Amino acid sequence: MSSTSKIYNTPKLRFNALTGFRFLAACMVFVYHNRKYWRADLHPEVLRLFNEFHIGVAMLYVLSGFLIAYVYGAEPLRTGNSYFRYILLRCARILPLYWLILAAYYLDPDFGRGNPWFTFSLVHGFSDKLNLDGLAQAWSLNVEVCFYLLAPILYLLLRKHLLHLVAILIFLFISSWMIGEIWFKVNGNPNHFFYPLKFLFMGSFVGRSTEFAAGMFLAELFRNDKTSLIESIPYKTVIGFIGIILSAYLIGLFQVDIYHQGRDTIAGYLLHALLLPIFVLFIIAGLIYERTWMQKFLASPILMVLGNASFIFYLIHISYVSLKIRHYFLLPDRNFVLLWIISIVLYYCIEKPIYDACRKRLKIIRN
Repeated sequence: MSSTSKIYNTPKLRFNALTGFRFLAACMVFVYHNRKYWRADLHPEVLRLFNEFHIGVAMLYVLSGFLIAYVYGAEPLRTGNSYFRYILLRCARILPLYWLILAAYYLDPDFGRGNPWFTFSLVHGFSDKLNLDGLAQAWSLNVEVCFYLLAPILYLLLRKHLLHLVAILIFLFISSWMIGEIWFKVNGNPNHFFYPLKFLFMGSFVGRSTEFAAGMFLAELFRNDKTSLIESIPYKTVIGFIGIILSAYLIGLFQVDIYHQGRDTIAGYLLHALLLPIFVLFIIAGLIYERTWMQKFLASPILMVLGNASFIFYLIHISYVSLKIRHYFLLPDRNFVLLWIISIVLYYCIEKPIYDACRKRLKIIRN
């Protein structure tokens, strides 16, 4: 029996646990964005750790790389309609609610800054000067959508040989870098599209591609019955969680002060790009293969609900919605619990119905 078959035949909670894992990653990002309010009360070593909890985004990227490659593989490339349906379905998962919140942002007379065309299309995510316009956290949606567009091709290259995938990712990075540099030399590249180099590494798909690629590599092992080594390693979940915290702390050792992240240094970036994804893979493999209390906890009904609502939580935990709520009241937990309640309501009332309707309509598109 292939690994793919074994995974499909295992109890559903094994993949449900990955949904709960999204909740943990979203919580880490919340702590990262609110750590500045707690600086005076935190032990320096705890603050060092919290300064690197931006790794929650990297954890989500690795998970996305695994799930997209595992569920779709290269199937969307079979026909033009297959690819078109795949892209529409993925965009239907993240864009409608983003557009609704963004529309409210632009209609609000107290906000509405930035170029609507850039932010609605996510083109602003290619610019170092514009990528925080609108909803600041939406820069990461640009990275995610870029991955969706390229994922089937990247997976096809991975199936041929890992070096083919590495080569195309290096080519994409160098090409993006050259575009930004040439643009800068022509007219100064006023909005810094694909520029400077630090932005490419930190805030673009080409710079974050190792995170997605790591997830895709694990999916390829699962799909092709090559997981014997992974299955033989004990305590994968424990190794993964300890490794993630250790990675965050090691990256934090390169912080120049409490206001900066160690990831901003070359050594910190390398740890973030190369070491951290390995431990995320351990967690994913552990949550799938190991029957642990952590697997049961993350697959519990409440964690499933929170995991499903985590994308909305990510969209509202800072920036427009969060600021509007704080205008009326601010609870001691920085509205953490309230934001989750709102996220759950929006998930069941808006996000899920819209996605289900889109998926139903997209079924009429034939292969």
